[in-house]
Amino acid sequence: MSDARRDEDHEAGPPVPAADESADGVESAEDVRQEALLLERALGGWRGIIDSGLPTVVFVIAYLVTGSDLRPSLIAAVGAGVVIVVWRLARRQPLQQVLAGFVGLLIAAWFSSRTGRAEDVFLPGMLLNIGYGAAFLISILVRWPLLGIAMGYLTGEGTSWRGDPDLRQVYAAASWIWVGVFGLRLVVQVPLYLAGAVAPLGVAKVILGWPLYLAGAYATYRVLAPVYRARRARNS
Repeated sequence: MSDARRDEDHEAGPPVPAADESADGVESAEDVRQEALLLERALGGWRGIIDSGLPTVVFVIAYLVTGSDLRPSLIAAVGAGVVIVVWRLARRQPLQQVLAGFVGLLIAAWFSSRTGRAEDVFLPGMLLNIGYGAAFLISILVRWPLLGIAMGYLTGEGTSWRGDPDLRQVYAAASWIWVGVFGLRLVVQVPLYLAGAVAPLGVAKVILGWPLYLAGAYATYRVLAPVYRARRARNS
C-alpha cells in the first residue's frame, strides 16, 4: 500500500468493521485491516511518533558532533522539524499530528535554551508521559477507561459499552497496556535525565518511541480483536 493511500485510510472517517467472516469464524483480511485502522485512530497513529523521533536523532547527533554545544544542536533539531512539516505540506498530507509534534519540539527547545541544560530538551516529553499515564490510570480506577471512550467515539457506539461488563473489563485491560507504555518510558528516562546523560536519553526516547508504540498497539489489538470478533458473530 502506498504512503498516500495509507494516509487516506488513516485520516478518513472511522472505518466500520466488516461483518463478513468465514464459516469457521476466522476473521477475514479485511476485518483485520479495518480493526487495525480503527485502533490506529483511537491511539493517535504511528506517523506522528516517527515524525517526533527524527528531530531527537538530529539533536543528539548534532550535540555529539559539536562537542556538547547546545545552541547549534537545538537549531538543527528545529530545522529537522521544519523539514518534516514542509515535507507533509508538499505531499498534501494532514498536519494535525505533525504540527502538534512541532509545537512540542519548539517548547522543548525554548525550555532547554532558557535553562542551558541539554537534558531539559527531554523534560516536556517526560511530563507529557506522566500526564498520559496518569490519565489512563485514573480512567481505569473510575471505571471509564480511556481506550473505551476513544473506541466508543470512533465506532459511533458512544458510551453504550459501559453496559457490557465484559467489554468494560476488556477496555480496562487494554488501557493498562498504555499505563505500562508510559510508565516504562519514565522508568528508563527519569534516571538518565537526573544523571544528565543526554546521548543515552536520546537513544532511549527513540527506542521507547515508535517501537514501543507499535508493541503497545499490537498488544492492544490482540486484546480487543477477539471481543469484536465475538460481537460480530453474535450480531450476524
